[in-house]
Amino acid sequence: MACPNVSWGCLLLLLLCFAWMGDAEYAKYKDPKQPVNTRIKDLIGRMTLAEKIGQMTQIERSVASADVMKNYFIGSILSGGGSVPAPQATPAMWINMVNEFQKGALATRLGIPMIYGIDAVHGNNNVYNATIFPHNVGLGATRQLSNNIHFIQCKRMAVDPDLVKRIGEATALEVRATGIPYTFAPCIAVCRDPRWGRCYESYSEDHKIVQQMTDIILGLQGEIPVNHTKGVPYVANLNAFYLMYQLMDSNRNKVAACAKHFVGDGGTHNGINENNTIIDEHGLLGIHMPPYYDSIIKGVATVMVSYSSVNGEKMHANHDLVTGYLKSKLHFRGFVISDWLGIDRITSPAGANYTYSVQAGVNAGIDMVMVPFNYTEFIEDATSLVNKRIISMSRIDDAVSRILRVKFTMGLFENPLADLSFADQLGKKEHRELAREAVRKSLVLLKNGNTPNQQFLPLPKKASKILVAGSHASNLGYQCGGWSIQWMGGSGDITAGTTILDAIKSTVGDATPVVYSENPDDSLMKKNEFSFAIVVVGEPPYAETVGDNTDLTILDPGPDTIRTVCSALKCAVVVVSGRPVVIEPYLPLMEALVAAWLPGTEGQGIADVLFGDYGFTGKLSRTWFKSVDQLPMNFGDPHYDPLFTLGFGLAINSSQPGFSGTRSRGDKKEITVLGHQKPRR
Repeated sequence: MACPNVSWGCLLLLLLCFAWMGDAEYAKYKDPKQPVNTRIKDLIGRMTLAEKIGQMTQIERSVASADVMKNYFIGSILSGGGSVPAPQATPAMWINMVNEFQKGALATRLGIPMIYGIDAVHGNNNVYNATIFPHNVGLGATRQLSNNIHFIQCKRMAVDPDLVKRIGEATALEVRATGIPYTFAPCIAVCRDPRWGRCYESYSEDHKIVQQMTDIILGLQGEIPVNHTKGVPYVANLNAFYLMYQLMDSNRNKVAACAKHFVGDGGTHNGINENNTIIDEHGLLGIHMPPYYDSIIKGVATVMVSYSSVNGEKMHANHDLVTGYLKSKLHFRGFVISDWLGIDRITSPAGANYTYSVQAGVNAGIDMVMVPFNYTEFIEDATSLVNKRIISMSRIDDAVSRILRVKFTMGLFENPLADLSFADQLGKKEHRELAREAVRKSLVLLKNGNTPNQQFLPLPKKASKILVAGSHASNLGYQCGGWSIQWMGGSGDITAGTTILDAIKSTVGDATPVVYSENPDDSLMKKNEFSFAIVVVGEPPYAETVGDNTDLTILDPGPDTIRTVCSALKCAVVVVSGRPVVIEPYLPLMEALVAAWLPGTEGQGIADVLFGDYGFTGKLSRTWFKSVDQLPMNFGDPHYDPLFTLGFGLAINSSQPGFSGTRSRGDKKEITVLGHQKPRR
C-alpha cells in the first residue's frame, strides 16, 4: 500500500523501528495497538512488588532526581505551591527539569513513565508569566446572556459552562507548555460556609451550578467519544502507532484532570478547614456528591480525597465512601490520589502512627499517595504491610492497574518526554483575552444608584479628574489571590498582568487625569476637583487553613478608605475577595458596589465593564450575608435572610440611556427596571 508524503529518511526510521520490535522480546504493554486492559494485564504480570509500590508513590520535585526515580521506581512527581525549578522559570527550564526526572523513570527495567502533576487551579498559576484566570468563585457567577436587554425572564439564568470549558482548554495548553501532563483541578467542592478558607476554590453553594461547571474537565481532557464507558478515564490522545505511520505529532494538548476533594470538604462544621462534615446520607448524596457524578460521566482521570472527615471518619481512611461508593457504586476506574501528607493526617497528631496511616489509607482505596517527602518510609511500610498480608496483593494490583490505565490512556508510554512544541502557549495573547472575558462575565453589580433615576454606572471615560483609592487597586498579587505563583499568593507584581489601576488609566486615556492614593485623607480631595472616585478594597491573599476566618472583614484600612472617600465624593466600590465579606455598614455611603471576586491577571476586564464597554451579567453564586452571626446560611434554609440572595445581580445595558436589572431569589425573580434595587433588610 502506498504511503503518500513520506520521505525516504522517515521510511528508513520506521523500518528500523519495526526491525527493533522484531528483534526485541515482544511485550504487549509496549504495543499501542493492544487494548488498554490487555496492556495493563501484561505489565502488571511483569512487575515486582517494589515496582508496584513505586508506582503508588508521588514525591515532591525538591526530593526527586533521575537516580531516585530509577532506584525507587517512582510513579509520579508533583510541584507543591511555589515549588519551581528556578524563580521566574521559563518553559524550557520546566521542560528540562521534567524530562530529566522522566529519563530516570524510563531507565528502569520496565521503562514505566512517571506522571508529573501541578496545581493549575486557575490557569497554570504556579508558573511565572502564565495566564491566571479568575478563581472558581468568580467563574460560578458567570451567566449566559439573555436575549432581552430590558428584562430578564422569570426563570433562572443558565450558568456559562462553555466559558469554563474554554478556560480548561487554555489551561491545558499552558500546563503542557511547561512539559506537565496532569493538573490537580478542578475543585468541585460545594462550599456551604464562606468562613472556610478554601471557599474561593468552590464554584457555588448550589451543587447544580458546580455540576454544570464540571465542563471544565472536557476542556482539560478533551470531549469524550460517543458511547464512552462511564467511569473509564479519558484524556484525548490519538493512537500513537497510527500517528507514527502518518508521521504526525501526537495530540498532547490535553492533560489529566483531578476532581477534588472527595467528599464533603465544603460542608465542614463552621467552615473550619480539614474539619468534620456532620451530615445525613440524604444531604451528602444530594449536596456534595452530585458534582462527582458529572465528573465521572465526563471521564475525569483522577479523584483526590479530602483531608476532612464525614461524621467523624477521616475521608483518607473511609473505605465505604472511597471504595464502596466512588469505585464500586459510581464505577470510577481512574486512580484515587491522596492530598499532600493526607494519609499522615489520618491520625491525631499527624504522623503519630505512620504505619497505621499507610495501612488505613491504602486499604480505604487510595491508589497513589502524595507522600510527598519521606518516600523511603512510605515504600518500606507499604512493602512490609503487603508482606505481612495486612494489605493484600489484590489491593496493590488494583491501585497500580488504575494508575497504569491513566498513563496508557493519555499516551505517556508512547510520548513520555516533553518538548518546546507548546512553549509559546504560556501567557498567550488569546488566553489573556479569554481571561479578560471571564473577568467581565464574573463581575456582579450589587448596587447602582440610590433611586431608579440616579444610576451611577457605567462611568464616563471623559472626566475632569478621577480618584482611584484602595489597597487592591494597584496590587496584582491581591488581584490573583491564593494559589498564585506561591501557595499563599503574594503582594505586588508577582507575575505579568494588568492591575485594576492600570486598566482604568488605559480605558480613560490621556485626556482624563487619574490620581491614585491607597488611603487618601480629606486634604487630597479638597485640593482636587475629582469627578468621582473608584475605591478598590478586599481581602489579602490566603490559602487553605490560613484563610479560615470568623470575621470576614475587609483588609484594613479598607473600611476607613470607603468612609473617607465615599463621604466626600461619589464613588463606586469594587470588592476583590474570595467570598462575600461584611459590607452592609458601608453600603449607604457608596453609589455603586461591584463584587469582583479574585479576577486574576487580567484587570482590564473590570475597567471594560465599569466604563460601559460591556454590561454586567454576573449573578451571585453565593448568598451574601448581612452579618457573620447568620452563618452558615444557604438558599433554602429556614432562617434565610441575606443582604443579597443567591442569584442576585443587576444587569445594565450600556448602549441605552437607562439600564435594566434583576434581583433573584432562587427560581423566582423580582423584576426591577432601570437597574434599581434595594438590599434586603
